[in-house]
Order: sequence, then C-alpha cells, then structure tokens
Amino acid sequence: MTAAIAASFGAAADEGMWQPHQLPAMADELKAKGLEISADSISKLTEFPMNAVISLGGCTASFVSPKGLVVTNHHCAYGSIQYNSTPEKNLLKDGFLAKTYAEELPATPGSRIFVTEEVTNVTDKVIAGQMDKMGNEFYKGIELQQKTLVAECEQQDGYRCQVYSFHGGLEYYLVKQLEIRDVRLAYNPAASVGKYGGDIDNWMWPRHTGDFSFYRAYVSKDGKPADFSKDNVPYEPKSFLKVSAKGVSDGDFVMVAGYPGRTNRYRTADEVSNQFGWAYPEGKVLQERMIDIIKETAPEGSDERIKYESLIAGLANYAKNFTSMIEFYGKSTMLAEREKVESDLANWIGKDKKRQQQYGETLSNLEQLVAKSQQNQERDILLGYIGYTTMVTTARSLYRLANEKTLADMAREPGYQDRDMTNFTSSMERIDRRYAANVDKALLADLLTRYAALPGEQRIASLDKAFGITNKFDAKALAKTLDKMYAKTKLDDQDTRLAWMNKSVADFKASNDPFIQFAVQTYDSDMALEKAKKQLEGELMKVRPQYMDAIIAYNRELGKPVYADANSSLRVTVGNVKGYSPQDGLMAEPFTRLEGLLAKDTGVDPFDAPAKQLELIKQKQYGDYYVKAIDSVPVNFLSTLDTTGGNSGSPTLNGRAELVGLLFDGVYESIIGDWGYDAQSNRSIQVDSRYMLWVMKYLDNADNLLAEMDIAK
Repeated sequence: MTAAIAASFGAAADEGMWQPHQLPAMADELKAKGLEISADSISKLTEFPMNAVISLGGCTASFVSPKGLVVTNHHCAYGSIQYNSTPEKNLLKDGFLAKTYAEELPATPGSRIFVTEEVTNVTDKVIAGQMDKMGNEFYKGIELQQKTLVAECEQQDGYRCQVYSFHGGLEYYLVKQLEIRDVRLAYNPAASVGKYGGDIDNWMWPRHTGDFSFYRAYVSKDGKPADFSKDNVPYEPKSFLKVSAKGVSDGDFVMVAGYPGRTNRYRTADEVSNQFGWAYPEGKVLQERMIDIIKETAPEGSDERIKYESLIAGLANYAKNFTSMIEFYGKSTMLAEREKVESDLANWIGKDKKRQQQYGETLSNLEQLVAKSQQNQERDILLGYIGYTTMVTTARSLYRLANEKTLADMAREPGYQDRDMTNFTSSMERIDRRYAANVDKALLADLLTRYAALPGEQRIASLDKAFGITNKFDAKALAKTLDKMYAKTKLDDQDTRLAWMNKSVADFKASNDPFIQFAVQTYDSDMALEKAKKQLEGELMKVRPQYMDAIIAYNRELGKPVYADANSSLRVTVGNVKGYSPQDGLMAEPFTRLEGLLAKDTGVDPFDAPAKQLELIKQKQYGDYYVKAIDSVPVNFLSTLDTTGGNSGSPTLNGRAELVGLLFDGVYESIIGDWGYDAQSNRSIQVDSRYMLWVMKYLDNADNLLAEMDIAK
C-alpha cells in the first residue's frame, strides 16, 4: 500500500504532509522543484538533515550547533520563559540571554527534547489476533499490543517509544525517540520582538514577529539522557543545521520537516457539519469567556497574571483559529464537496461486486457511529474544558494513579505506567507556576454554572452531588461550596501533591481534603463514562480503516495524492516562497521588511518594539543581512508549505537543507487548511533567518550563540 500511496504524488505536490519513507518515490518531482540534496537522505532519520529535526512534544525544533543548541519558536518556549519569570525579573517582558552555560535556566519541569531515530511498520503485530474482537474488547486488545511493543522498545534506557495510527488505523508505526530530559533556556528576545503584534496580528499578514528562542539540550558526562544536574554537559548531536545568512527569494524552493499535530482531511460530511456548525462556535464561546475570567480575576502585571499568560495565549490562539474556521466555512463549499465525495465514493463502491463485498456497509456504519459520538456533546465539551482547571484535574489524576497502582504495570491505563512517572511528577511540580486559587475557582464556577444548565439526563449524579447542584440551580450556594473547597484543600502545596503519589486507595477514601473527596466520589462514574467512550472508539477503530482503505483505493484510481492525516509524527512538506491574493484587488507580497516595524509601532503593547530596535531601523543599520530586492532586511516571509499546529518551530529549509526560517503561523485564510488544502490561499508564515541573525547580532548582542552556530554566508 505504501508504494501505491507514494506513487500517487502528483504535480500539485505542495499539498501533503508526507511520511519520510515516502519521499524516495518522489525523488524526480522533488529535484524538479528545487531539492539539491538526495531525497533518500530525507527518508533516513539517522542521517542529516532529519536527525537534526526534533520534537518538543507539541512543537518542533532543530539543532543548530555541535553543542546541543536548539532553535524553536518564542511561543513554543513561552511556558519556560513564563516559568522563570517573576514581577521583579520578568523574562517575558525583558528577554533573556545566557552568556555562559552556567547562566542557562532549567526549562519548565517535564520539558523534553525528542530525537526520532527509528520508525517501523508494526501493523501486523498490532492487529494480530484482534480482528475478531469488538468494541471495548477490541480497543483494549489493540492498546495492549501497542503497550507491549512500546515496553520492548523502551528496554534500552533513555528512549521514549510510541505507536502511531495512520489512516484511521489502517497502518501502525512504532516510533523510537531519544528522550533528552535536561532542557535549559539559553536565549529569548523580549516579548516586544518575539510576540510583536500579539493576538491582534496572530494569523495575519503582513507580519513582523521575531518568533524565535533558543534552548540547549544537556546529557550526562557519558552522553546519556539524564535528569537535571550541574554536572551534565551539552548534548552533541549527530548533525545540526547550518543557518543561512543568504536566506531565500521569491519563488525559491523550501521544505519543512516537523511534527504537525492533527488534520481532518478525510472526515465525513456529518463530522464536518457538526464541527463547524456546533463544536467550533461552542468552543470559541468557552475560550473567550475563560480569557475574560482570567483577566478579570488576575490584574495585569501581577504574579497571578504571569502564571496564566501561557494559558491566555493558547486560548486566544484557539479562539481566533475557531473564528476563522467558522467564517471561512460559511463562505466555502466544503460541506457540499464532502457530500459529493461521499456520493461519488458510494457510487464507485456500488459499481463493482468485489468492492461491494469489501466496503458495502462501511459508509452507513460509520455514519451511525459518528451520530452516536455526538449524542452528549454539550456535556462532553464542558467536562473537557473543566480539564483546564487545576484542582479538579490534580485530584482526579492522583486518585486515578492510586487505583492504577493496584494493577500490574502492563494492565494500567497509558499515562499511569511506571514509564510515565517522571512526566507525572513533573506535571505536579509545574502547578506552582501555573496556578492561582482565585483564578482556578472563578474558571470552575463559570463552567459548573454552564454544566448545571444542561438537561437532567445529560448531567452526572455524582458530579451534581459533589458540588451541590440540583435542578433549581443556586449560584450563591455553589460559590459558597467552592470557597470552602479551595480554602481547605492542601493540594495547592507541591510537597503534599508529591506525597499523594505514593498513597493507597484507602488513604484517599479516608482523606478530608475536599478535592480528594470529590475525586473519590466521582471516580466510578468517571470510569463508566470512560468505558462507554472506549466501547464507541473500539467500534470506530474497526470501521475507519475500512473507510480509509476505500478512500485510498478510490483516490488512487483518480490519480489524486494520498497522504495520512497529521498525527504528531514526523512529516515533510515541500513548496515555494510565494505571496497570495487574500481578496479581490489585493496582492500580498511574500516578504515584510524592517521598516514595517516602524510603520506599525505605537509604543503600546503589542506594537511596542524596543527603542534600540527602532533606532537601528531608522539608521538603516542593516549590516550583513541587507537584501537589495526589498531594500531592507526581511522579517517574515510566506510559503506554500502545507502545515498545521505542531509545526510551530519547524525549520524551513532550502534545497541544501540549510535553515532559512522558522515556521510559526499561517495566514488567516489558511486556518481551514486543517480540513482541506487550497493552493490559492494556504500560506505558512516564517520568521526569516536573516531577521533572527540581525536581532541576535545588533539588538541583543548574542555573539556567544552566533559564534557557535555554523552560519552559511
């Protein structure tokens, strides 16, 4: 199947997030587009340039020096910058530069750098002996096969392994990654550079954002992954990327290697209709209300606000994303197109007896299961957003851990196995710099008020009882209950949280901590909901692969490109530097210039570039990074690269695999790209390598970092 999928790579190659092993079959097309290195080298994860591209577990990054220096987006390092900030020493506002290794700061607890070393097709091993099972039994069977493969893979110390599902479960791949646990912050520009334009400019063009920061990876003296220690030494990667001082020009070939999160390009028409007609609008309301609550409860500049800045940024990003999704869906023909695809697919299946036998009931079965998954979505979305609050989720996680520890390790839920305890501990430690009781209480009160308005049959009896919610909702009574719970709980203390990790189920049941009592009270109903969810998921896991098999066979016959939806695994996408027309009569140029900062600047956040930077621009201090074609230094540029969330921080490479930029965003018109690629409007936004180097050299005097990087001139 893989060869057939790869062979369908056609002329419209900018669409597609390709698995590295598919690339050799595309060698001629890639060379014609501008790739100068061998396509085979991009498919080999242990060789340059792929072994220089790394994951941060949510963002992408890359090694740019022989001493473990890592470049990623400012917004990807935001949590670590926030973690090390206080009102007195605000690294978010002022920026940070370590001139020596000793001055570098530990990143947020639990921060990781993952270096992908091996990807193995394990489909046969995962599904072996499972295909006769149904529902929850099938789900659990597949999960156990995956856990077994992961356990075997992780026998070698210092590695993290995971099985990824492709094409809805049609294929499974085991990914083996070196897990570097000592990650330190080396440099970040001030927010007035790294987040210039803030939420106003998010998803917009023209853009003038210096969205970059640097970490450093550390290991023990014998070169092995180790926990933080002053005796650790910088990691020496097998290869690293040269940083281009020449950059790119309009029309140049570019490619990105990274870890895109999730796309939904093969979802059904019913799923599309529900997502855009209900889920996105509802999510947008909740996100915007949560932002308002945080800002109302935590004054700007306060320690509480600093603790929640990262959450505000994340919520604002999603809210704007959802707004665009809704807007463009309303103008688009996406639903009609999906309905036509399904109709054409059904007709294609119906024209062949063999296809009828293979796929005859697939579409109707999938339709029924999708409808079933949406039955309690009003409740489910609220329960999901309650997961943003801290005390509820902390108590639940700790009590779940106590219950899971009564089982053999392989029988435990993923996230609660022995392999997960380091990450679990880190999650307990991070809370101190991300939690304020008054904010958490206000968020929970709002979400519970919304929950209380649900029809009685959608509510959960144990949850109602825990918070005193009845059919006659009393907001004052709820506020009083929450006041008592937050005043009495000891889970806001780190040592207390860590101690609970080692306590028994009986200890939890005997506790008088109100949030521990809540977790105990709601545990059985939580498990019942989870079992029902797994039952449904198991049924979907049987049908989606059949659906995708039909889609792939049908598209292959039409000569259309076939690639798997993004799933946070390593992918490569290729394209060109190119502008676009956002609306009739307008043409967006592919580069922005330093002078654009002067034009936008108001002196007020988020358009408050540092005074020194503005003066350098007025003096035309372009240095080595002047580009005659635009008569300035390029700041950001556009490309046709097919990317999504998770690609943030991805190195944008030229044909020689030199770093020419960092991908950090997309234009407003491309947000809907998670559901479909449009060659006319899908554009990714990169911070230009020349602007990065200019800021480092002339604004922040990061000469020590520039000296250790290999800069291609």
